[in-house]
Amino acid sequence: MRKLVLIAAMTLATPVFASQLATDALLGTSAEEVKANLAQLGYEVRKSQMEDGFIEVYALKDGSRYEVYVDAGTGRIVRLKVK
Repeated sequence: MRKLVLIAAMTLATPVFASQLATDALLGTSAEEVKANLAQLGYEVRKSQMEDGFIEVYALKDGSRYEVYVDAGTGRIVRLKVK
């Protein structure tokens, strides 16, 4: 069952791999999927939390800090901040 979920997550996340991180890219509908997909893209996930139907993830990559907000219903990035 876990393998099936991971395969589904990878299939849904394909647009992210093609374009890196961008608004409307698919990352997943659970915090675990989002964190796994970000890790595969080279991000170091520091924190994640669910709030008001959104998955908020705080990550680092190449010296920059990222705040990624994902709609838990669609799995799409709705907001992306780079600091």
